[in-house]
Amino acid sequence: MIGGGGRSRRRGRAPAALPSSATADKTEHSLSCWYCDCKIYAFNDMIFNLGWKHARYTRAWFSIGVYFSLVALVGISLLLLWDSVGAFHVRGGSFSAWLPNLLSSSFSVSIMDTPIIIASTVLSIAFHEFGHAIAAASEGVQMEYVAIFIAVIFPGALVALNYDLLENLPLFSMLRIYCAGIWHNVMLCAACVLMALLLPVVLYPLYTSGDGLTVMGVPQTSPLSGYLSVHDVILSVDGLNIRKTDDWMQMLDEGSVRKTSSREFLGDSQSYGATSSGKGYCVPNSWLDASKNLWQLNEKLSCPDELIVFGKFTCNGSTTFSENDRGSGKKEAEDKYCLIAKDVVKLKKCGKGWQGNKDDESSCTCLEDEYCLVPVLAPGFSWIEISYTRPYSLECLKQDANLSSPHATNNNHGPSPCGGTFVYAGDLSSAARTVKLCPYRPRWALFLFIADVPYILENCLSCLLHVSAALAAVNCLPVFFLDGDAILETTLRYVAWFTPRQKRVIIKVCRLLWTSLSIIMFSRFLYSMTLYYG
Repeated sequence: MIGGGGRSRRRGRAPAALPSSATADKTEHSLSCWYCDCKIYAFNDMIFNLGWKHARYTRAWFSIGVYFSLVALVGISLLLLWDSVGAFHVRGGSFSAWLPNLLSSSFSVSIMDTPIIIASTVLSIAFHEFGHAIAAASEGVQMEYVAIFIAVIFPGALVALNYDLLENLPLFSMLRIYCAGIWHNVMLCAACVLMALLLPVVLYPLYTSGDGLTVMGVPQTSPLSGYLSVHDVILSVDGLNIRKTDDWMQMLDEGSVRKTSSREFLGDSQSYGATSSGKGYCVPNSWLDASKNLWQLNEKLSCPDELIVFGKFTCNGSTTFSENDRGSGKKEAEDKYCLIAKDVVKLKKCGKGWQGNKDDESSCTCLEDEYCLVPVLAPGFSWIEISYTRPYSLECLKQDANLSSPHATNNNHGPSPCGGTFVYAGDLSSAARTVKLCPYRPRWALFLFIADVPYILENCLSCLLHVSAALAAVNCLPVFFLDGDAILETTLRYVAWFTPRQKRVIIKVCRLLWTSLSIIMFSRFLYSMTLYYG
């Protein structure tokens, strides 16, 4: 959890005196068993002069942030409450699950990306607190110090303000100060989005994009490590070109198979629910005859390790398996064929599972001496074709020196030093996320040593976007010690039909309720992250 966006609100005692010029460059620190901080006074005069000098513009700027923050406070608080009572679900998932997903997106990277996470967190918190300090300076309130702290295990920062001066301000001026941090984080997110959109223009002189995804890393534990290597370029998935990382994830999600009523029987007649992707190939009858001869030699009802089980695909979209005579191995073998996958993928495609082949007519376009066969997989497994090229390999450089020319994606099935096509049959959801991809690659092999620069820039912008958005969302909640608490308390002062006692009760109830809900949400988040990395 990101512990940022704090503020000093001391009650029952006089505020500390503002630091004098003699101590402006000094720092102080506090230390206890659960809390430690470092107070910095060096920026007081500089930030105050900056905010006061441009007060006219900063007040208008932060006034916009007030309206945005109030809407965000109400919306995010209601979503968290709605999710907690379990009253609204969309497709089996919570409607407000985007909040923990937003947090997990910031940390779903490898240990090698830890410096990016730390830098993004520091920058987001610093920008958040800078907003509070500038907003306070534009209202004539000088900050006492900036504190960087660690509470238990959560890092954060706060801007301490003169409480007496703060309470004497108009209510809307107070809201401008309290909402400034959230507004700054939102604007930081907008800046990240804008920079990401301009990234292709900035990188255009040295990098090319739009003709595949460059592999930036494949761990040895990845199921795709035997097929792909660093600086390979993935051109297409199931025959469809991919240009962005989102296309890669979307195509693999769409390539996940659905369970059918088919059944496949393996050794000792032990059955399990089989699935079919609907992605078929027009297999000649001669291949089917060879497969029958294999069954006659093989006493078991399973294919050898190097072969894949295929079943016939009919025009109505079903895969035929025998449901009768389950005890008869001969009958079961008639409906199954063991074929070599790398040879099958070279054949003409058929079936309804291909993303560009959905209509009924094209699903049954095999010749008279061919049958449309589809691979039969275990539940949760998928069948997908991936075409790739190796433009920076020595063999490919010799074959084609002009790396800027487009590469063919659909006619690269034969043996070629520049790449080819392979089939992956397995769990796509886990395999897809083990490969680090980038839509940019150097125009010339000479700049291969800076091939990682676009990937690093994209990661930095993405991580900064998610961390800043998470920090803004968390501070919108009316939780103890966060900005949402002060925003709610100040806003209630506008409501005239509540007595002061009723307002205090409302504030206490809201604080307790949303603090409890936030603790539950973050506990679930930490638990899920523990399972993910465990």
